[in-house]
Amino acid sequence: MAERTTGRILRSLSGFYEVQTAMGNVTCRGRGSLRREVSPLTGDMVEITVEHGKGMVERIFPRRNCFVRPAIANVDALVIFAANVNPVTDPYLIDRVAAIAADQQVNVYICVNKCDLDTGDDLAGIYRRAGFPVIQTSAETGLGVEELRQLIRGKLTAFTGNSGVGKSSILNRLCPGLSLATGEVSEKLGRGRHTTRHVELYALGEDTFVADTPGFSSFDTDQMEVILKENLQYAFPDFAPYLGNCQFHDCSHRKEPACALRRAVETGAVEPSRYQSYLRLYEKASQFKAWEVK
Repeated sequence: MAERTTGRILRSLSGFYEVQTAMGNVTCRGRGSLRREVSPLTGDMVEITVEHGKGMVERIFPRRNCFVRPAIANVDALVIFAANVNPVTDPYLIDRVAAIAADQQVNVYICVNKCDLDTGDDLAGIYRRAGFPVIQTSAETGLGVEELRQLIRGKLTAFTGNSGVGKSSILNRLCPGLSLATGEVSEKLGRGRHTTRHVELYALGEDTFVADTPGFSSFDTDQMEVILKENLQYAFPDFAPYLGNCQFHDCSHRKEPACALRRAVETGAVEPSRYQSYLRLYEKASQFKAWEVK
């Protein structure tokens, strides 16, 4: 007789789902009717049936949030990894992921890694001035690893960022027993190999879960969520003090006169790179109608 229980999906791979339950981890398939409605994601809380050691995902409980890239649900925080060396992270990549997270009310932490090779002070400074919690780390020396551990304690956190910035290396530092594969960065191309192929949750104790996710490049941002252009300004929390203070109530903060946000950029109160990312994202969002944006 089948037994029903609930749990959290720790890993999704090729139509199989590893679910953590009170009776232990169970490998499940998703019921066909369920998959036609919504595909289960790593991080989902689900109800399953178990018979003869095999499981079936019967129901997905309502999600607090979910992301396309990384493909994960019910996240408490995103840690966006970046580096100022081998490979150098384009701030636009950080800003796009941070905006998507803010649009879903998910906390964002910035981790500037490889600080043994380059301190990344300029990159870290951009995001500290924008109001983000920033940690400077090194997987080689252990710099900042314990600070990061404290920041993610008790949360379900996804590590994300461009390929080669050292997400898996830092996770190995946080939990050495994992021995996750790490890849070399191509000197010719300036980017890393995608050593992480799927999204998987790792338990770090004290109700702490970390998802190591596949790295992405600037080309992959086309696969990410699009925010409605009318909502985009609110996805940049450092813009908040200036919104509503423009001459026009529907100001897009691009070309309109007497724009409080543009004035803040000119005076240095808002980071220019953040504003440039906003303009790029606004242009992309303008290509979509409201009904096309999920």
